Amino acid sequence: MKAIAIWGVVAIASAVLGGLVARMKNRDHSFWAAWSFLFPPMLLLLVVMPRYLGVRQRQPSLDNQIETD
Repeated sequence: MKAIAIWGVVAIASAVLGGLVARMKNRDHSFWAAWSFLFPPMLLLLVVMPRYLGVRQRQPSLDNQIETD
């Protein structure tokens, strides 16, 4: 049980740090926070990636994807 609790704390901390680092590196913070939560070593990949210098493209929201009849 202790290992599961430790993994949960590490996963939550990694998700928070992944979101913050992604925001600083001009990357999609929700993508990186989710992947850092599911697989904490993804945070290391984000840290070594260079900062994105262009305009960060936003994913369309679900409201924009739904077609109205």
